[in-house]
Amino acid sequence: MSVSTHGLRVRSGPPVARAAVELFSSMRFAIALLTIICIASIIGTVLKQQEPINNYINQFGPFWAEFFRVARLDTVYSAWWFLMILAFLVISTSLCIARNTPRIFADLKTFKEGIRVQSLKAFGQRAEAVLGEIPDAAANRIGQLLTSGGWKVKLQHRDGDGWMVAARTGGAHKLGYIAAHSAIVLVCLGGLLDGDLVVRAQTWLNGKSVYSGGGMIADVAPEHRLSPSNPTFRGNILVPEGGQSSVAILNQSDGVLLQELPFSIELKKFIVDYYSTGMPKLFASDVVLHDRATGEAKPVRIEVNHPASYKGVEIYQSSFDDGGSHVKLKAVPMAAAAKPFEIEGTIGSSSEITNGTDRLTLEYTALRVINVENFGEGDNGPMTSGADVRKVDLRHELEDRLGAANKTNKPKTLRNIGPSIGYKLRDASGQAREFQNYMVPVDTGDGQPVFLLGVRERPEDAFRYLRVPADDQGSMDGFVRMRAVLADPDLRARAVDRYVVRVTDPKRKELVDQLRSSAARALALFAGAERAKPDAATTGGWQAIAEFMEANVPQAERERAGTVLVRILNDVLFEVLNLSREKAGLADLPADEKSQAFLTQAVLAISDAHLYPAPVAMMMTDFKQVQASVFQVARAPGKKVVYLGCLLLITGIFAMLFVRERRLWVWLAKDGAGGTAATMAFSVNRKTIDSDREFEHLKHRLLAIRKDTAS
Repeated sequence: MSVSTHGLRVRSGPPVARAAVELFSSMRFAIALLTIICIASIIGTVLKQQEPINNYINQFGPFWAEFFRVARLDTVYSAWWFLMILAFLVISTSLCIARNTPRIFADLKTFKEGIRVQSLKAFGQRAEAVLGEIPDAAANRIGQLLTSGGWKVKLQHRDGDGWMVAARTGGAHKLGYIAAHSAIVLVCLGGLLDGDLVVRAQTWLNGKSVYSGGGMIADVAPEHRLSPSNPTFRGNILVPEGGQSSVAILNQSDGVLLQELPFSIELKKFIVDYYSTGMPKLFASDVVLHDRATGEAKPVRIEVNHPASYKGVEIYQSSFDDGGSHVKLKAVPMAAAAKPFEIEGTIGSSSEITNGTDRLTLEYTALRVINVENFGEGDNGPMTSGADVRKVDLRHELEDRLGAANKTNKPKTLRNIGPSIGYKLRDASGQAREFQNYMVPVDTGDGQPVFLLGVRERPEDAFRYLRVPADDQGSMDGFVRMRAVLADPDLRARAVDRYVVRVTDPKRKELVDQLRSSAARALALFAGAERAKPDAATTGGWQAIAEFMEANVPQAERERAGTVLVRILNDVLFEVLNLSREKAGLADLPADEKSQAFLTQAVLAISDAHLYPAPVAMMMTDFKQVQASVFQVARAPGKKVVYLGCLLLITGIFAMLFVRERRLWVWLAKDGAGGTAATMAFSVNRKTIDSDREFEHLKHRLLAIRKDTAS
């Protein structure tokens, strides 16, 4: 029994081996592998690769995050199953080539001149004619005409019968099959060479293991390091300005491997330029490459899309990062028990701070010298300030605070607002919030500069900003002083007394007492010293005022009562502001628009500060930036193999699509009238209009027939 695959027959060999060869060399098996590779590539494109496990948990949940990790979908292109599929595809395609190439080359050498005359009459494109010359002369003439037209010709004389002229052209069509299939093999081999296969082989066979701990690179043991002679790798290396490094990090699914380089990279200067949107337009690095064997120093510039090459290693400008900038911070109290203090740190490090009995870890995460932010007004959550307290009515304030759905979206306004510090505050349980505070005050459009204090609970969330007004000295001291006065019952009482004296007639004692009581109650609610109701969760701000109105004022009277209460509270808070300045030895502010703008924003900031999720806000007072470049270093011997494969693929596809294999036979034999009877047949692998035209051209040129003799 014989089995056919790709036109070949296998008649011998063990049944299991024969079945395996038939399976691996079958077209269906190769197509199935290609389909799986395509699906895996789609997954690798859609799903971010090599992200921390917490990122997948936050985005997809713990079940899918664990599924991605077990199935290696977070590292598709280095997963064992993906590499195995590539290897099987190489084997399958190689078997196809090995089994079909001999037949293709044999077919290219044959002219099939032994075809029977009767078979020619079965062709779809054929012609018959009587030529006015003997068969020998006709055969030579037709052969020369075909040769001059680029055909390969073979003449066969059959004793007693006549001449068979066999010709062929377009053999590159079948060579295109070999080129295209060879290209698949080369591309897959290049992918295997430049992938993690060689690195993984060293962990399996050469005693290397993945490192999953922390600490300094210099302290990592040799079993986690790969030799500088490693034939293929791709990793990242971070180099700060003024520093140098010779060890790249190769990320693995369960840790990292350290790749020793045959040279060290010293970063002299990092250059970055930005678009108006804040996105980097250009970043480049001036570096010096120090050969570790000879001591040679080679200065080069590395830019995006302009890598450097040294010792067989390509060095690409991947991104940039902070190289350990030094920052000075000042803690601004956001809770009554918190105290101001100053602290210094380095980006990437952490410090321990205390909040009474609680201990917090301050992690310095990012220094950004240039920030382009959106200042289009919209609903950014509870940390966003509202409008002027003098002009706001309580209904609008309540709707805004209670989450009304009638918000409007404003267009974006992008502006560079200067340096910012990013940090995390982590409690004893390990839970952390991320903060981003801007160093200098910013005019958000209403003429009152504010300090922006950003906070978010999760990395995928957008920052919400508390807007703290800058006082006449350009600092947050005015805001801090107002909060200190509000936290002091005696000072609150003094502010109420000053307000009552200013706006009432002392002779009308009943009205004075009533106004003092209302003002004191409103100020205590706003300061968080009293609760609107026993079970109220809010401890101050406009939300406390709103809850008080809901609990104590009938629905029909809330708008009028709310307007009066907001006006009273605004006037009392103006006295609080001036009282805070008096205690600091400063003159009272006049009741003008500039003072009112500061008061408006301060009141809203104090209201929202009750929602601030930290006892202090860390404000940057000074910094010394140290930038760092992130380079991707790669030794990729498979790159040239892939390039060759791409060239073969283009050539092969072009040959298969645009080159037509044609064969022509002309049988010449004597007829009874002294002439030559000619029978011509034409075969083409892909019949088109052009092939019909070519047949007509050949028929009239070779046979010189008359229309009445053609069939």
